[in-house]
Amino acid sequence: MTDSFTLAGKTFNSRLIIGTGKYRSYQEMQAAHKASGAEMVTVAVNRVPLDRATESFLDYLDSSMQILPNTAGCYDAEHAIRTARLAREALETDWIKLEVIGDKVTLLPDNEQTLEAARVLVKEGFIVLPYFSDDLIMAKKLLDIGCPAVMPLAAPIGSGMGVQNPSNLRIMREQLPDATIIVDAGVGVPSDASIAMELGADAILMNTAIAEAKDAAMMATAMSYAVKAGRLSYLSGRMPKRLYASASSPIEGAIK
Repeated sequence: MTDSFTLAGKTFNSRLIIGTGKYRSYQEMQAAHKASGAEMVTVAVNRVPLDRATESFLDYLDSSMQILPNTAGCYDAEHAIRTARLAREALETDWIKLEVIGDKVTLLPDNEQTLEAARVLVKEGFIVLPYFSDDLIMAKKLLDIGCPAVMPLAAPIGSGMGVQNPSNLRIMREQLPDATIIVDAGVGVPSDASIAMELGADAILMNTAIAEAKDAAMMATAMSYAVKAGRLSYLSGRMPKRLYASASSPIEGAIK
């Protein structure tokens, strides 16, 4: 299926965005990335030797992939801004996945600090992709200040609980028809990915669901198919739900 989407002037043929954490080896990560078909990969700036002095997962990334540094581990706007600037200098990219965490137990985002950091980074020329809770009003504010996309969570980071907020995601899609919406965090199995795409997401970012699978490369392949299936389902338009049965073979016009 050829169904590309464009973000900040760059076109991607895959709607699956992949991560780099929690893999059991760099080779396993590399194999999973290849199997996924993903063209964008997120990198946690706070856990990688940016000076390349020692071996890291950066040495195993496909050079054709768009690197998306992220500010994971930041708990206030100031730290996130500083981390983004460091990432731009070290990785030579203006792209940044903005994460500002508000709670160390749930890892839920601090929307207010995220918005504050986004304002600064957008003015500095960053391509800011903000991770936030499934809040329509916050999504509008982030888009209004110049973020090219928004990244609402499906469930807490690394939980694998699947889409816990289908109504909110559906409302966000309906109210923001022209926005790029990338569902981030909480996907556990391929059916979760399909559901998110069926709700109208433009893309999905996932890491733990693939990295912690017994066979990461196989799961990456499954996720790739699931994202495509969900996207096709959304584009095709589902049948209406009915309270009562509707015969697959109606009797109207039947031979009597």
